[in-house]
Amino acid sequence: MAHARDKAFLGHFFEDFRLGQSFLHATPRTISSGDVALYLGLTGSRHVLHCAEPVAKRLGFREAPIDNLLAFHIAFGKTVPDVSLNAVANLGYADLRFLRPVYVGDTLFVESDVIGLKENSSGKSGIVYVHSRAYNQDDHEVLCWKRWVMVHKRDSERPAVAESVPELPEVVELGHLPLPDGLRFAEFDRRWTGSAAVWDDYRIGERIDHPDGLTVDDSDHTLATKLYQNNAKVHFDQHLMAQSTHGRRLMYGGHVISVCRALSYCGLENALWLAAINSGTHANPSYGGDTFFAWSEVLDKAELPGRKDVGALRLRLVGLKNCRPEDLQGSHLLDEGRRRYRSQVVLDLDYWALMPR
Repeated sequence: MAHARDKAFLGHFFEDFRLGQSFLHATPRTISSGDVALYLGLTGSRHVLHCAEPVAKRLGFREAPIDNLLAFHIAFGKTVPDVSLNAVANLGYADLRFLRPVYVGDTLFVESDVIGLKENSSGKSGIVYVHSRAYNQDDHEVLCWKRWVMVHKRDSERPAVAESVPELPEVVELGHLPLPDGLRFAEFDRRWTGSAAVWDDYRIGERIDHPDGLTVDDSDHTLATKLYQNNAKVHFDQHLMAQSTHGRRLMYGGHVISVCRALSYCGLENALWLAAINSGTHANPSYGGDTFFAWSEVLDKAELPGRKDVGALRLRLVGLKNCRPEDLQGSHLLDEGRRRYRSQVVLDLDYWALMPR
């Protein structure tokens, strides 16, 4: 029997990418209430805007918006077959902005452009930088982000491409920080979250050790990654990963972000709206069976022009595996000057959240 191998897409390898290349990613996704319920079941998120429709309406939304991280993961999943099917690892994010709320019933369409390429010194892989954008069914852009991912080469003897590393912003400037239309936190009732701490009560430099931990089993992170339709081999194919240096499947780093954001609820209950992610690093790999903890640090706070009801907090979310925050005091970087993260650190995320004043 003849095999039509050309009909089975095997994904792009590093040498297949070129600067300026564009992708219109396949399989648009309509968001359902089942997606929302499953996401809550997998993360335990308690952020009130995504849980209570009457609250969301009082605060200016037409209905309860889906969690911005769920929208991101679904949009991200669309990019995987074209960008990171043959990834070694997803390395980081920058300039991730949530431009419009996404609601149940919305359909996401996603496209990406290659904005940078850099081959690794080993010659076996390279780093691909992409700028991705997601649109809803009305052709309104709802979120955008830049990320970089390490991708295997098909042929290590293939000559290196010309290096082009893009300049990425360190932080989303306040003037580019999106606020949902109609947002009115003046209607906020602190009883909805059980916390009296609002924007005015936080100070720059403050560190909050979140007390909760969450163990994520193989079945949990596998189901989450299926929910996001992220078919990267490193998350699903144990036969393949048994031959890797890890020896087992990797947890999708985006799911680690969601788990750590959910864990940060205690102490940041009124950080109601995730507006933008300035940068993010997956510092070390995570696996099924790891238990996650988190702490947050207030990096900055800002008033928003013309608004007395809402302020912006710039937060650093540090995710840990198998280690409580109080057991890892001081800097989360090694002290030897090597600028390598300690093995317990899995996430270093810098983001803007909107909070009632």
